[in-house]
Amino acid sequence: MSTFTDKQLIDFVYAEARMLDEQRFDEWLNLFTEDAHYWMPLAPGQQDPLLHASLLYEDKLLLRVRVERLAGTRTYSQQPRSRSHHLLQQPSIEQWDRDAGTCTLRTAFHYVETRLDAQTLYAGWATHQLVTENGALRIRLKRVDLVNCDAAFGSINLFM
Repeated sequence: MSTFTDKQLIDFVYAEARMLDEQRFDEWLNLFTEDAHYWMPLAPGQQDPLLHASLLYEDKLLLRVRVERLAGTRTYSQQPRSRSHHLLQQPSIEQWDRDAGTCTLRTAFHYVETRLDAQTLYAGWATHQLVTENGALRIRLKRVDLVNCDAAFGSINLFM
């Protein structure tokens, strides 16, 4: 982690969002470590994804299943496909342990997901816990805290 600059860490977060908007889901999935999780808490300030319900708490296997479903020809709920757009505030480095090779970044965002005539706006904060693996940055945890996380939601089809 000590070999990376602040700019490289911040650019990593921007690049991840761009992959999602461009629907490069396989490439995006490869950003995650094998023990990674993608977490979207159900309550403001939620600290534990295992003892409390979450909107999403998926390991890499479940993320892979979702990516394969999105690519499937029989995924009728995605014909035509949903599209997304991330608008990110500059990520801030919240914690950086160069010796341990870990870094945590927090990014405020607005996210739009659209399909046909329906367009939904979400706002919140993404927290990335990054580690280095074989000299490359990888995501060990991506936590997405929605401003209105305790609201009733329709289907969230893509990744924020």
